[in-house]
Amino acid sequence: MIHALCNAHALRELIYVTDTATGPVAEHAAQAVTALRRLNRLVTDARTADQAPDPEQVARYLHIRHSAVVLGAQATATRASKLERKHHALFVRLRDRRDDYLRFVTDPAVPFDNNPAEQTIRMPKLRIKVSGSMRTPTGAEHFAAIRSYTATATRQGIDTLGALIQAANGNPPGSPPPSDRQPPPASAGRLPHTQIRHLSSYMR
Repeated sequence: MIHALCNAHALRELIYVTDTATGPVAEHAAQAVTALRRLNRLVTDARTADQAPDPEQVARYLHIRHSAVVLGAQATATRASKLERKHHALFVRLRDRRDDYLRFVTDPAVPFDNNPAEQTIRMPKLRIKVSGSMRTPTGAEHFAAIRSYTATATRQGIDTLGALIQAANGNPPGSPPPSDRQPPPASAGRLPHTQIRHLSSYMR
């Protein structure tokens, strides 16, 4: 399995360095912030236009980012304080896990950040925060199954209400003809958990 790390989190941590450090350390963090943002803009604009990003510009900002994190790690190598140790750990992580952070540049399937994933789990966390907890494990499973199904529909540009209606009618978006479908589990009559989970497999 190939992993990618969230650059939105990296940007927040780098901006924190610019706010809490001085001199070269803050400058290196600001340089890395600029490079990451430019890379994201280059890649986003190119893919929106259904083109490949300018390789020279990409190489330029990749070099700027790499130089910034390497010099930042060197500038904080003494780790003289708790804050400097934190800064050093960030620069080292950005340096050593370069491929995981920059996979979005070369792989169109990889986003710049993991915001969609965080948005998917935000509603369950909000419900737990408001209600205190789910009343039963079965209720939590039902809630998770429906949220997973609707989140998948949203990411694929499918109307959420329409997707739920189609699922309830046994004809979820993207499903094969009825003659080609595998029969649902024996307990599939217990809508929404088992049947929604079974139907949502057609959309993935």
